[in-house]
Amino acid sequence: MTPVDRENPICPEFFPEFIIGIEPPVDRTEKALWFIFRGREVLLKLNKNPGAIPKMLDFGELGLPGTREQYLGTLEGTHCYSVELPEDAQAPEGMKFADLRQAYTEMSEKCFALVNKAVQIMEWDRTNQYCSRCGAKTAQKPGERGKECPDCGELFYPRISPAVIVLIRKGHEVLMARSPNFMPGLYGLIAGFVEPGESAEAAVVRETREEVGIKVKNINYFGTQAWPFPNSLMIGFTAEYDSGDIQPDGFEIEDAGWFSVENLPGLPGKISIARKLIDHFLKEEGLEV
Repeated sequence: MTPVDRENPICPEFFPEFIIGIEPPVDRTEKALWFIFRGREVLLKLNKNPGAIPKMLDFGELGLPGTREQYLGTLEGTHCYSVELPEDAQAPEGMKFADLRQAYTEMSEKCFALVNKAVQIMEWDRTNQYCSRCGAKTAQKPGERGKECPDCGELFYPRISPAVIVLIRKGHEVLMARSPNFMPGLYGLIAGFVEPGESAEAAVVRETREEVGIKVKNINYFGTQAWPFPNSLMIGFTAEYDSGDIQPDGFEIEDAGWFSVENLPGLPGKISIARKLIDHFLKEEGLEV
């Protein structure tokens, strides 16, 4: 596999120092960052100076009815928490709830990486209150991001679903595809979840064949990105066209085609690994991005 370009912003050094924590501090006296969610919506400040995420001593200052609270760790020395709200919670004055797909276009990649972490831990806590094996109430496993059933001993860790995404080249053109769920005019890349017992490279071959009917070759690793839709670890690849005619499956993909740099359609947001793959292609074609 090809190494990742050390200047690529997917690399870990791009992100601020975050230290995972399990047990919250007992006597915290400094302000903390609060990642607050109503379902799949995150609470943001309308005035984003100095940041979009509320920072305060205690969550209770907002007067919101929290359902559950999770300690995340520290961001450059600042303690971080996620909080789950009931579905009927209303945004306080000067704040708003933003759907995660909207929110990722409104904040920096550094900030969204932490929102991504926070919402997945919140969802894990919400969906593992009871043992799926025997029905008993679960308990936090000491020292780990895990829950344990006190009756049968079953363990529950945050779910991470590996998925592949691939940029396919054919000479100076790139394959772009459109899902029926995309915004009008938007195109993306071939992507899909890895099946049990399948390698990531095999998933690239299968997803490409299933969604657009072509074969690929020269599959090379590009990078990864955690993605909270719903709990994915996106594994990015590049590949070259081998053979076959494009035939969209009509379900996952409604339209697909080969595009040159001169006629690209609407592109995914800058933060997404799909866009980073496309920008990588554009750089190889001599364009500044």
